[in-house]
Amino acid sequence: MAIEHDFFGLLESGPDGSIFWSENIEFGDQQVTVDLTAPDQEDVTPAALDIAAGMVATIEGIDRLARDAMLAQVDDRTSEVTEYILQQEASYGEDELQEILADVSGDIAVDVIRSLQLMSMTILADELGGGDPFAVLEYALDPDATDDVLLVNLASDGAVQSVTSAE
Repeated sequence: MAIEHDFFGLLESGPDGSIFWSENIEFGDQQVTVDLTAPDQEDVTPAALDIAAGMVATIEGIDRLARDAMLAQVDDRTSEVTEYILQQEASYGEDELQEILADVSGDIAVDVIRSLQLMSMTILADELGGGDPFAVLEYALDPDATDDVLLVNLASDGAVQSVTSAE
């Protein structure tokens, strides 16, 4: 069985009924992997696919929303964003970190968040309107450090649900 969508094309289900779509898209000067997945095609609605397509089409705005959510957590010493920034400072040391940062303003937290690369967006198409994330954005300061990332979880309405580390 398959689902046809204007943006995603033909989404064929696997033998277990799951669907998967993946593409690399240009975002600024980098490639971002976008995956759409659902364990059961029967749980995916046309509305969910339309919302997912809108998120992919407006990835720049989604990215800005995610970074604003990260910045909002910087003042909370117990937030995972603050922990991530402190971990980066400890891992790289001040001098090496300054070399990695894309923009140096003097506020290390802001500079780290600005310098994070959006690595991927995973859309969980069966989570429309639920309490679980509909989309997960993965950010890393170093694209090769696959375990050292921040994850921004979005609801289907685009609201940020949480920012967590991958640890």
